[in-house]
Amino acid sequence: MRDEITEDLLTLKDVNTSFKIDGEYYRAIDAINLHVKSNEVLAIVGESGCGKSTLATTIMGLHDPKNTHISGEIIFAGTDLLQLNEKQYNQIRGAKIGMIFQDPLSALNPLQKIGSQIEEVLLYHTTLTAQQRQQRVIELLEQVDINDPKRIANQFPHQLSGGMRQRIIIAIAIACKPDLIIADEPTTALDVTIQAQILDLLRTIQQENQAGIILITHDLGVVAEEADRVAVMYAGQIVELATVQQLFNNPKHPYTRSLLRSMPQKDSFNDELYVIDGMVPSLQKLPTVGDRFAQRIPWVSADKHEVNPTLHQVAPEHFVRCTCYQNFSFPDIKRGA
Repeated sequence: MRDEITEDLLTLKDVNTSFKIDGEYYRAIDAINLHVKSNEVLAIVGESGCGKSTLATTIMGLHDPKNTHISGEIIFAGTDLLQLNEKQYNQIRGAKIGMIFQDPLSALNPLQKIGSQIEEVLLYHTTLTAQQRQQRVIELLEQVDINDPKRIANQFPHQLSGGMRQRIIIAIAIACKPDLIIADEPTTALDVTIQAQILDLLRTIQQENQAGIILITHDLGVVAEEADRVAVMYAGQIVELATVQQLFNNPKHPYTRSLLRSMPQKDSFNDELYVIDGMVPSLQKLPTVGDRFAQRIPWVSADKHEVNPTLHQVAPEHFVRCTCYQNFSFPDIKRGA
């Protein structure tokens, strides 16, 4: 059983991220309020294009300020990260906050050996000697279950499998024993067996370091197994925030319920899958008023949606955006393609 979750590590207050497109700014992240505690797994779920990865890179400070406008507060260990300059941010990024990127092949330098890429983090953030850094590299490779770590340390990324590259990315992320780990789709494109191994590895690392984890995923099965709390994102907004038990046992928002219903059910003999109408609107076409999910549930009349939807508390630790959930029900099930 997981140890008791303690104080807040990270707090987001009204965080907005806007990107400049053709001279105009469009908001991709809209008024996000979240917190993550030590030894907690907060899952962020939603379809592609909902803003999950943008939220992660906003926390990490990885956007070009020339084409991005970010507002609000991102409080980490008592410091507002948005008030830091690049040099100050670099002292935290990689050392106190580690990130596991979605595509390990593009995240790794194809011209640099694995050992050197892991050692680079230690060189920047620690005072270890060259010999100590090399020893730490071997320890990290062993920690992420890499066999023959000395040989792997001398190989290039293209010589490794997808699962091994993902382990290397994890080794880099945890090299300095960060207090917070952001894992962006850490099991995407991996087979089921490797997925389970990667998730077991993350769980072990969390228990060893008492780290907080933000787990970004579209896989609700992973959420059910790994998360303590869940934030459901749609079109740049959080539409539901709840404990994992509340989300699966009593989902409220129509989008959350639609995601859950679209999952294959192992105890069902029906070969029909529920399909959510439409798609996530593009950044330039995001509605500025009303429920952004309304256009995908046209059978719910406009008067059932709030003009300016806000998060309402429906139970302890359970929040849902808009009151439309009170009038939502599914139409006849649609057959999947």
